[in-house]
Amino acid sequence: MLWRPDNHLPMKKLLLSALLLLTGSLFANERIARLRCEEMTDPIGIDVLQPRLSWELESDRRGVLQTAYRILVATDKTLLDRDQGDMWDSGEIESDATSGIKYAGKPLQRNSYYYWKVKANTNKGETAWSEPALWQVGLLQFQDWVGQWIGFDRRFPWDGDPQGSRLSARYFRKEFDCDKEIRSATAYIIGLGFYELRINGRKIGDRVLAPVQTEFTKNVKYNAFDVTDALKRGRNAIGIVLGNGMYFTMQQFQQAFKIKNFGYPKVLFNLAITYADGSSRVIFTNDSWKGTADGPIRANNLYDGEEYDATREFPDWDAPGFDDGGWLQAEFVQEPGGTYEAQTTDPMKVVKELAPVSVTEKTDGRFIVDFGQNLTGWMRFSVRGERGQTVRLRYAESLDENGELFTANLRSAKAEGLYTLRGGERETYEPAFTYYGFRFVEVSGYPGQCDPSDFTACMVSDDMRTVGSFKTSDELLNRIYRNAWWGIAGNYKGMPVDCPQRNEKQPWLGDRGVAALGENFVFDNAKLYRKLLDDLKRAQKADGSLPDLAPDFWRYFSDNMTWPGVMLIIADMLYTQTGDLSAVSDHYDAMKKWLAYMKGRYMTAEYIVSRDVYGDWCAPPSTAEAGKGLSGNVKKPNPLLSTAYYYHFTGLMQKFAELTGRPQDKAYYAELGENIKNGFNRRFYRSEDGYYDNGELTSNLLPVAFGMVPAEELPRVTAYVGNLVEVKNRGHLSTGVIGTQWLMKTLSGIGRPDLALGIALKKTYPSWGYMITHGATTIWELWNFDTAAPDMNSQNHVMMLGDLLVWFYENLAGIRTDPAKPAFRRIVMNPDFPEGLDFVEASHHSVSGKIESRWRRTKRKKTEWNIRIPANCSAEVHFPAAAREKITESGHTVAANDENIRYRGTVNGKQVFEVLSGEYSFVF
Repeated sequence: MLWRPDNHLPMKKLLLSALLLLTGSLFANERIARLRCEEMTDPIGIDVLQPRLSWELESDRRGVLQTAYRILVATDKTLLDRDQGDMWDSGEIESDATSGIKYAGKPLQRNSYYYWKVKANTNKGETAWSEPALWQVGLLQFQDWVGQWIGFDRRFPWDGDPQGSRLSARYFRKEFDCDKEIRSATAYIIGLGFYELRINGRKIGDRVLAPVQTEFTKNVKYNAFDVTDALKRGRNAIGIVLGNGMYFTMQQFQQAFKIKNFGYPKVLFNLAITYADGSSRVIFTNDSWKGTADGPIRANNLYDGEEYDATREFPDWDAPGFDDGGWLQAEFVQEPGGTYEAQTTDPMKVVKELAPVSVTEKTDGRFIVDFGQNLTGWMRFSVRGERGQTVRLRYAESLDENGELFTANLRSAKAEGLYTLRGGERETYEPAFTYYGFRFVEVSGYPGQCDPSDFTACMVSDDMRTVGSFKTSDELLNRIYRNAWWGIAGNYKGMPVDCPQRNEKQPWLGDRGVAALGENFVFDNAKLYRKLLDDLKRAQKADGSLPDLAPDFWRYFSDNMTWPGVMLIIADMLYTQTGDLSAVSDHYDAMKKWLAYMKGRYMTAEYIVSRDVYGDWCAPPSTAEAGKGLSGNVKKPNPLLSTAYYYHFTGLMQKFAELTGRPQDKAYYAELGENIKNGFNRRFYRSEDGYYDNGELTSNLLPVAFGMVPAEELPRVTAYVGNLVEVKNRGHLSTGVIGTQWLMKTLSGIGRPDLALGIALKKTYPSWGYMITHGATTIWELWNFDTAAPDMNSQNHVMMLGDLLVWFYENLAGIRTDPAKPAFRRIVMNPDFPEGLDFVEASHHSVSGKIESRWRRTKRKKTEWNIRIPANCSAEVHFPAAAREKITESGHTVAANDENIRYRGTVNGKQVFEVLSGEYSFVF
């Protein structure tokens, strides 16, 4: 580029620009990365008219702050190449915000692509334009869809018992001609319960078990695919397979009072084609389609498994020219009833594949395949044999004492697979419409000798980014963390479910709560939990009551504080971790209505909430032997829990009211909370003993964690808690699902991180280490799985993680967002540095960028602490040092103020510094 005097540029700026051009490195230090729309990368088929745009500011330098940004949005990428935006040019906006920026350009149109890019000004200079990103607006409302729902609202003879749950897959097809050049084509599909879309002989996309499941009478999700490359000029064919999912209910007709059944599988499909000449057309479902239920998938069920008969395949049924003369005319069926909405949660996919660690042959020709890891998904296998031979698979999490599958904990779920060979060439099979929780698979009827290479375990989960890492000097903690990863990921199924193996697989709310915060440090799960809040709001009854699970596939409205109250805890988590205020504002009225319902029905004149249902669910028996043969399904309701939780929620509602501009509500909840706290202490505190209620650990953790203990009594209560753990429990926990959510952080909070670490490192009962020493590769539902009755004894539950992962990140690593500046814009780094660990290394890739904390004790009895703070963020860093002069950074004292490290004083005996973005290496 030639610079001329008539540019009228200031000479200083002119020379700087020329210098940068000569260096060939215009913007080497600051850059824009990871553009997202609605927290998705290049999403296809969103239905938000003002989508939220986000990015990350990256830099190699310290102390970088964004001061302004500019966004361009265009209908054509070539416009962006010329730095033009025909839809929106935001101009330079002075702001340090990098997430949740609402689109404010011209009205968006359905079935249209938009391209965007962003650049930023910083206190160090201007960035280059980002690489372009895109989003595609799908169908925006009910009337945008054309065509009709099709399906077969009936059973067929091979489906068996009219009252049973056996049902074959439905297959539908349609051929059409494209006589012009295609510019673009987008397929929109709502296939209930599950679907598989095929065009011209191949599957579209790599997602499985789609779409995400919902309470279908309230809301259904659609998926969109760019299928431009799948179509061709001339004759084309569409094929759709429908599975049952949770739409045609699983094995539960005998409990119709409890279990919802939505009907038979059905589909609504639109294919929007735009031709090169600008004309367009839509291919849609109607009675011109052909269909059959007499295909190879003879039965599919989330509890029982899938039966596949390869002799009944119809080759090339999804390609042009197939003879469908023997197929039925597709039938119009009743729509599901729910609103239509684009799926914005991550799709399920096969995210990992595992080879067997062993294949053991049994005396009767059966084989047991061991994958060495409890996981969720299915086994893919290859086989060669004669036509009509049948291979049966049985799935289980563990083996019994005789080396056979342990299936008693599956309850009535069959958890089987049945494959009938087509014969001849080698054939490979994996199911389409079911999943299993398993480590072991029993194979029977397999022709020939089993070779380990014939079998692959397919781990199925939401295709969600792992955003956290964690490692310590203690291998037991590392193993617990790995087990947690497998358990959490395996139970993400478009909703956080309780377990993957038995006749449940339900989104129970009590399993989450504080645990969802721990999960967020490990996974990019905000979209999943946002959906959970939406599911909860849709499930709310007119009187304000909320269910115990959401979506509410089971009719459990038992009116308790601890399960539905997860709504408030998760809304707070999403706002604090990601800065998404809509998680609060969109659900505020539902939360307020529920609290009013519970108060009106169950709060006494003494401000005690009289209703609790589950108590401290699954608290451990005194010893593993004492729990031998006993069921974990024991409810011990306690009004202390419900009253304490109500008080905690009044505090959250005060915060939410302030955030959303409701001062009257804030004052109301402040007064109500004070009355509840006073009533709580009058009823439950035993001043003569210095503890609450019956003296159980959970009953005392909650008032400490929630700030309910009178100031003058706090030393006695915290001392009691510490003594209870250290002496009576001999360093062990004694909490169920409620107490464990507040255990580790509370112990650190009262100055006993040594007790928290001791609990985490225990290998004796009850502990996470006890699970591992007894073969666990995920997290058990019960502390005493090895002795308990099998009726409620999952080996892959996450509820007993409680706040352990939160403690790992916030207390061991020191990665915590300041609630006053959410989304990690300001990080509070205050690790416990407990004795007993030589090092801790952790990272979390937040919405604002990647945070790292790595500390290690040296041979010179010093501590090295390396931290990384993302650009545009800062940190409050706490050092357990006697004086600030004892702290060095990169070999230099940090006693004096400088522009990146500023001394803030002594807090609780620690030296506190404000540290701006960048990488630092401290020694103290």
